[in-house]
Amino acid sequence: MSTTIGSEEWLAHKGSVGRAVACQIHILDDDGEELPQGETGGVYFEGGASFEYLHDDEKTKASQSKHGWTTLGDIGYLDEDGYLYLTDRKSFTIISGGVNIYPQETENVLISHPAVIDVAVFGVPNEEFGEEVKAVIQLMDFSNAGAMLEAELIEYARAHISHIKCPRSIDFIEELPRHPTGKLYKRLLRDKYWQTPSKI
Repeated sequence: MSTTIGSEEWLAHKGSVGRAVACQIHILDDDGEELPQGETGGVYFEGGASFEYLHDDEKTKASQSKHGWTTLGDIGYLDEDGYLYLTDRKSFTIISGGVNIYPQETENVLISHPAVIDVAVFGVPNEEFGEEVKAVIQLMDFSNAGAMLEAELIEYARAHISHIKCPRSIDFIEELPRHPTGKLYKRLLRDKYWQTPSKI
């Protein structure tokens, strides 16, 4: 289960991770039905080498569609030429009022604001909807943190994407937890709100 892309291909399909190698890619919705080209959903692979989690039959079964196709937990879409674009991880999907929200789209908007240097978006508890969208942001200048900038950033997001995808609240942090390689430890941030739903 892999994809490949060359440098010239990437210039024509910027952001793509390539086309399938020795397998076929399917994009499925939450009911396991195949989505049309260009729509975002779970990324599944048909064919190629078999895949299973070591000593975890239940997790292996959960990673398979009703067709027997396998997912590694990525969210993405295919373009008209069959190139795959990854947009998020399924484990970070926010489910608010029965609607699936993929944090990457919200993060991409907020990071484009000139006051923002880094951002993490994830779901936090909401009594009515199950989850709501929360953003934790690292600013260019932390001294600007406050209610006025929080309101400005929420309105900025609402001007670019659907309101349901926008954060209902924003917390500011001096530095987001990242590995030296750049990987964001989003779960460390998210878990604080699920253990004790309060400001960090």
